Amino acid sequence: MKLSKSLLMACAVLLSAGACASELPPITPVAHVDLPRFMGNWYVIASIPTRFEKNAYDALEVYTLKPNGDVATSFHFREGSFDGEKKDIHSTGIVKPGSGNAVWGVQVFWPLKAQYIVAYLKDDYSQVIVARDARDYTWVMARTPTIPQADYDALLARVQALGYPMDKVRKVPQQARQ
Repeated sequence: MKLSKSLLMACAVLLSAGACASELPPITPVAHVDLPRFMGNWYVIASIPTRFEKNAYDALEVYTLKPNGDVATSFHFREGSFDGEKKDIHSTGIVKPGSGNAVWGVQVFWPLKAQYIVAYLKDDYSQVIVARDARDYTWVMARTPTIPQADYDALLARVQALGYPMDKVRKVPQQARQ
């Protein structure tokens, strides 16, 4: 099944939501992201998902640094169950100059770019929160498919402190595999 039409609509929603006025201040990105260290596998632990990933299982985001400094992104997940249809979405992260590599525009289709802010990054690069000023989508990710409950609770507390509606957060089912 092709996701092109769904992705185009999702991108349009992301862009229009980002253009809406918000009562909350802009998200403050982390000071610096070491891009080579940030590359690799990130398991989605929880999210306020976009329309096309709302039933994702085993969600995995993979980042690869391109020679020009952009980031090739591949999002893989199973639809609806651990045995569901495998879905793959590819996009490009374009790092915003002067942002310490912590703010990107993620482009699935030219010319549309969705905002991507590294709002929290654990010192050892094992956990991250990706946010948006619109507070419509967020992703809590880790280098492993599962994390301790105390870490999960602390990450969700950070998401809440950013101003996100917690009733929309979905814990993403992950099989306990490495």
